[in-house]
Amino acid sequence: MRQHWVIGNWKMNGGLAANQTLLAGVRAAAGPAAPVRLGVCAPFPYLLQCQQALDGSGVVWGAQDLSAEIGGAFTGEVCGAMLTDFDCGIVIVGHSERRLYHGESEVRVAEKALRAVENGIRPVFCIGETQDQHDAGETEAVLARQLMPLFALLNETRLAMVIVAYEPVWAIGTGKTPTPEDAQAVHRFIRARLADHSAALAEALPVIYGGSVKSGNAASLFAQPDIDGGLIGGASLDAGEFLAIAKAAHG
Repeated sequence: MRQHWVIGNWKMNGGLAANQTLLAGVRAAAGPAAPVRLGVCAPFPYLLQCQQALDGSGVVWGAQDLSAEIGGAFTGEVCGAMLTDFDCGIVIVGHSERRLYHGESEVRVAEKALRAVENGIRPVFCIGETQDQHDAGETEAVLARQLMPLFALLNETRLAMVIVAYEPVWAIGTGKTPTPEDAQAVHRFIRARLADHSAALAEALPVIYGGSVKSGNAASLFAQPDIDGGLIGGASLDAGEFLAIAKAAHG
């Protein structure tokens, strides 16, 4: 049975006092034996706070990005080894906002996933199509192209550490979501591409959905057979809402 995940992406939000309240709320409702793994991806300055607040809770914490470089003269970058100093278990790579605003190529995103795995961190590998690509019927071609460098750079053992996150760009922060059936069709396609690479990988790898997930639509999305949880944006900033979404993923 595939592991289910609900991961909060705080994006560029947070503050020490607000974070403490949020993390305490998440910790209070979580446990190591929970059927759904909870994750929190915070801005870099708050990783120590996450480590201190969540250690021993069963909640996994991590970052929203990492460098494709190992170290050196790369001002402003954070490498995988630095994330391990804070016991990060997950890191988001290839979020559409990184691809759009920072010009990250498909190969670069795959390189970041490789760096994460090399440091024992599970990459949350984001893929998704824009509104124009969706309207043109190019969704499958775009996703296949985004996955290709990942298969080229990571062997099967390393691929087993990946969590794939399908986030249609047109649904992120817009309030729009595909129907559960449409989301399932895309997740089924992603799993078929994984199966082309390895049947065992397709069976075991979590593929989660992101894009305007809320407590009101989470249950119908997570009920689909190929949707293994969610990558949650704005709703993850409210502990009650985030945990309600996680409860919906219990099935």
